[in-house]
Amino acid sequence: MGFREVKRSKSTKPLHTIAIINQKGGVGKSTTTVNLAAALGKQGRKVLIVDFDPQGNSTSGIGVDKEGLTQCIYDALLHDVPAENLIHDTVSERVFIIPATIQLAGAEIELVSAMARETRLKDLLEPVKDEFDFIFIDCPPSLGLLTINALAAADSVLIPIQCEYYALEGVTKLLESMRMVKGRINKDLDTYGVLMTMYDSRTSLSNQVVEEVQNYFGDIAFKTCIPRSVKVSEAPSYGMPVIEYAPSNKGARAYMDLAKEVIRRA
Repeated sequence: MGFREVKRSKSTKPLHTIAIINQKGGVGKSTTTVNLAAALGKQGRKVLIVDFDPQGNSTSGIGVDKEGLTQCIYDALLHDVPAENLIHDTVSERVFIIPATIQLAGAEIELVSAMARETRLKDLLEPVKDEFDFIFIDCPPSLGLLTINALAAADSVLIPIQCEYYALEGVTKLLESMRMVKGRINKDLDTYGVLMTMYDSRTSLSNQVVEEVQNYFGDIAFKTCIPRSVKVSEAPSYGMPVIEYAPSNKGARAYMDLAKEVIRRA
């Protein structure tokens, strides 16, 4: 079914374009992008994922075969292919994706000489954004030109933070980059929420990190924490969100709870 045949929810609230971002790798950006999108789809919201990471983990993690793609987000950024030509169905109901492949790795360099290089993604999404309740941009683990494009296109950011000893390391630099973009390119950029991932309630370290993050960010921190789970880790290898792969799993339940929080904040 084409994305235009699936209607947005009847909610009168505005859509949200959210960059899921942390310059540290391995914190659960792609996992959160895919599973939160799937959870929102289950709750009647129409979601577009924009895979903006050359690794393409969101693309493969929601059932799109990267090897079979002839075009991806790279072609939109550098060759002006319209976004609507790149939107694919996924294994999750009401969830669509603009995929990424390793080609995107070259975009960082090629965009340097491009006109309006910081707003290419924003301009690309403009013709289709009203079709969706939420647009999630899965950002690369860096603060380069791709990430600047994501921040320029987004209304807000969602920051996944792993429950580990150096959890807040680098977040200060990320917030500085956000302030720079807010001051120069996107004055409306805001923080949608901070999400604790890979949480293990049995360890004092996880609980200490959650307390530290909640003290630092206050109400911006989501109440839901995403637990460590083998099923969450396994699901991408089957090209499925954990909500489809193991719906009764604690990780799937946590993402459903997170989706409810996200809707309440919308």
